[in-house]
Amino acid sequence: MKNAVIEVIKPGLSTSIQDLGRVGYQQFGMVVAGAMDPFALQVANILVGNSRGTAGIEVVVMGPKLKFLRDTVIAICGANLSPALDGKPIPMWHSERVEKGQELTFGKPMDGSYAYIAVSGGITTKEIMGSRSTYVKARIGGLTGDFLTKGEFLPAGEPELDKAGRWLNGNLIPDYNKPRKIRVILGPDKHAFTETGLNTFLTNTYEITTKTDRMGARLNGESIEHAAEADIISDAILPGTVQVPANGKPIILLADRQPTGGYTRIATVISEDIPRIAQSLPGKEIAFEAVSLTLAQNLYKRRERVLKMLSKME
Repeated sequence: MKNAVIEVIKPGLSTSIQDLGRVGYQQFGMVVAGAMDPFALQVANILVGNSRGTAGIEVVVMGPKLKFLRDTVIAICGANLSPALDGKPIPMWHSERVEKGQELTFGKPMDGSYAYIAVSGGITTKEIMGSRSTYVKARIGGLTGDFLTKGEFLPAGEPELDKAGRWLNGNLIPDYNKPRKIRVILGPDKHAFTETGLNTFLTNTYEITTKTDRMGARLNGESIEHAAEADIISDAILPGTVQVPANGKPIILLADRQPTGGYTRIATVISEDIPRIAQSLPGKEIAFEAVSLTLAQNLYKRRERVLKMLSKME
């Protein structure tokens, strides 16, 4: 392959090419897809000199084994899956020089579920609807519309080798294990639940189940009581929408969510906290806290200020 920079020796678990998603096509029924943890991908890109939305490699729990075919610079952000170059551990949230022939591997998951490998110059697979993100159900994006497989080669742009040795300040690195409630804005179907149901949602803990994937996180816990029917006329679904079907068990919609849905929407997880859901392994217990739209907007603006500040680093 022209411009091949990486050979996939072992594919790992559901490893895929992702950027910030296919924006502007939900009106036609096209899923956004994109990184499960957009903050981690953007920081990784910044550290290697890429623009924030450049395509990188999304790694899930069990990482791949990748061989580099030329010198480049990489950064790994998000979940700490014990990355190593030629068997030597390398730091997270840090840009590293990689030499031709070196192999990147992953070991024991230490913190989180999704890690992002940014390669200087960016992964340059074909764009579809303005994005290189892989959406497996539609078989589009990435190399073949599927998760990476053994023997595939990934192309990348020209690297900026002088970007090695950059890092993210420790106080900006997310702690995915820090106990804190998931913040939500109630609604838009708040009226579809009884006061008891709303109280149940906000005062109980819920366990993330094994029926969790890029589309959404299914939760188990006390059932949430509806005022009447659980179904609605299909309406808009956002990243972080919390649906409650007839069984009363919440579902948090994530990157591969459908554009519309027909279950009542009790709340929406704020943008700041969506990565915390994505980075939670099955079995983790979470609880919810209702916050104001103003707080959610201020937290979003603060995150954007951080990313813009990092983008200016030399």
